[in-house]
Amino acid sequence: MWASMTAVLVSCASAPEERQRTFYVSLSGNDAWSGTVAEPNAGGSDGPLATLERARETLRAAPKDMPRRIVVRGGDYHVSKSFELGPEDSGEEQSPVVWQAAPGEKVRLCGGPTLTADAFSPATDPATLGRLDPGVRGHVMQANLTELGIPIPEGYPDKFHGAPPGAELFFNGKAMTQARWPDDGWATVARIIESGSNPREGDTGGKPGVFEYAGDRPNRWNVEEGVWLLGYWCFDWYEEAIRVKSIDREKRLITFVGPHLYSLKQGNPSPRRFCAINLLEELDHPGEYYLDRKKGILYFLPPAGLAGARVTLSTLDSPVILLKDASNVAIRGFAVEACKGNAIEIRGGAGNRIEACEISNTRQLAVYIDGGAGHRVDSCDIHDTGTGGIRLGGGDRRTLTPSGHLAINNHIWDFSRLQLTYACAIYLDGVGNRAAHNLLHDSPHMAAAIGGNDHVFEYNVIHRVCTETDDCGAIYKGRNPSCRGNVIRHNFWYDIGRPLGHGNAAIYFDDGDGGDLVFGNVFFRCGEPGRGSFGTVFSHGGHDIRAENNVFVECKRALGSAPWNDEVWKTAVNGGLDCFWNKRLLEEVDITKPPYTTSYPEIVGFMDPQPGQARISRAKLNLIVMCGEASGGNWRSEPGDNWETNDDPGFIDAAKGDFRLKPDSEVFKRLPGFQPIPFEKIGLYACDLRPAPPVEEWKLDPPKPIKP
Repeated sequence: MWASMTAVLVSCASAPEERQRTFYVSLSGNDAWSGTVAEPNAGGSDGPLATLERARETLRAAPKDMPRRIVVRGGDYHVSKSFELGPEDSGEEQSPVVWQAAPGEKVRLCGGPTLTADAFSPATDPATLGRLDPGVRGHVMQANLTELGIPIPEGYPDKFHGAPPGAELFFNGKAMTQARWPDDGWATVARIIESGSNPREGDTGGKPGVFEYAGDRPNRWNVEEGVWLLGYWCFDWYEEAIRVKSIDREKRLITFVGPHLYSLKQGNPSPRRFCAINLLEELDHPGEYYLDRKKGILYFLPPAGLAGARVTLSTLDSPVILLKDASNVAIRGFAVEACKGNAIEIRGGAGNRIEACEISNTRQLAVYIDGGAGHRVDSCDIHDTGTGGIRLGGGDRRTLTPSGHLAINNHIWDFSRLQLTYACAIYLDGVGNRAAHNLLHDSPHMAAAIGGNDHVFEYNVIHRVCTETDDCGAIYKGRNPSCRGNVIRHNFWYDIGRPLGHGNAAIYFDDGDGGDLVFGNVFFRCGEPGRGSFGTVFSHGGHDIRAENNVFVECKRALGSAPWNDEVWKTAVNGGLDCFWNKRLLEEVDITKPPYTTSYPEIVGFMDPQPGQARISRAKLNLIVMCGEASGGNWRSEPGDNWETNDDPGFIDAAKGDFRLKPDSEVFKRLPGFQPIPFEKIGLYACDLRPAPPVEEWKLDPPKPIKP
């Protein structure tokens, strides 16, 4: 974060320097060679291997009496089928099998072919040119994927949420944009004519929504070829793409082929927003492309000359690297990119490590971990992914057995290119996982989510998220009160949310959620109360949350809540409110028996709510500085439990983003028992795997009171 945070060099599980059995892979290699030599010898009789698959076979046949390592030399490796490692490829806990990029060399594992400049030619078909904007005719290039032997990308379904199906195009490592309108931002619905059916509430009538648009831009779209509009059609926390059935150009009306999941209506205060995607008529901006799936032709308006450019089309549906029931394997130093699915998946096994990799330009996640124990994602740079960064999933929720997965020292940004909501940089699922010392930033919606029990989210920096959505939080947890015992501590949150009307938060406990601890965090300019009861830490319906020893600076409302009354609680417990609590609380787990009643004694009696029962959350030892309001709803404190002030309480240098407290700060007198927050330890740190963490410049204006 700042120099003071990255000054200490520590070890982070680099391989010990000792005698190892090493094999090499190179683009100049040969699978008939031994692979024990890094460079081809003069006679051409021996040298490195040519493929990862042959290296895997060689390693399996090699004696296992010493540590084993595969070093891959620099270059671009096209992965047409998942590179899979299984139980027979495992190492030992103290000497993992290491697959690594050669030090100082860029090794890209690409889930799609490279298109050379001669694969493209100018688009000359009169019918195609007639649909293009006159200003780009003569500049649009085309490549015939059928003639190149590249599978034709699948078409869009009538409706979808999240990443569109099909291939993506990348130019010099940057994702290009499927031709859209407007080129940036959103158009807005002028008027809703017909809301249509509401499938989310059981309406199966299939009646489509109809709306009026402003201007004449849609008049040029070819509905017969297929027009899809992506939009926030009801709520600002759920986007969906829907195919257009018809356009009435005279009345400026658009009719969908079917209903939006929540129907077309004004669910949140801000205007309903939309854009058109993958339209040949809108191929008018450098960096845009259009896939004609019927003809198998890719049209492209390149942002620069094609000669010498690295143009990649993702075609691999499965992960680039798959560890299935393998254990004690380290994947180190690779650039993994351009795939239609997840870049790396780990299923089962134990003790696997993903270290110092750069993972980008995926259609789905960067790293997906499902099951097993003790897997670790360490010091990776993850960016420009489609539907999120890292998912850590494992453990047994019925027995509360932890899996012990770890995401540490990762820099994750721009992680929701294709799914604008509920695409997290880090998702902790299952039992007993930890995310620490990560830097997470730049997302239209959330940064992290927690599902399950006894997870720890600590020493992370989170900023510039929830930038275009509403009724959301930078970290979200909700809808299942059996998910308890989680700890969110010693994180730095700043520049969270924007005013769209409904409200947003830094930490959001939703729909009856509770039973967690928020401790020792620093919040600066986080959250918007909106028209409701949102706070920087916000609880919707729930209770048994503890907010302790936190610092809130220039937040409009530090602690907010919207408690449920007796009737709503009774309805929820009986399976109403679309919460599915009978299934979640009694079938998936059983909160009426150990280990739940012994691990979380406050949950005893949960399924039998009593009239007039007190349902509260506790706040104490919190420092609330220059904020508009301290708390609301069912947050409870005793007099003197928290301290509010409009003066600097003794920060070392708040104007430069250093919110450490001086030893003589007034807070230690006002709040006996307040513990200094280890601010200098928050964020990325230097280590063998990350010698030089990025240093972010503090660019926000100095703090100033919200409430005079």
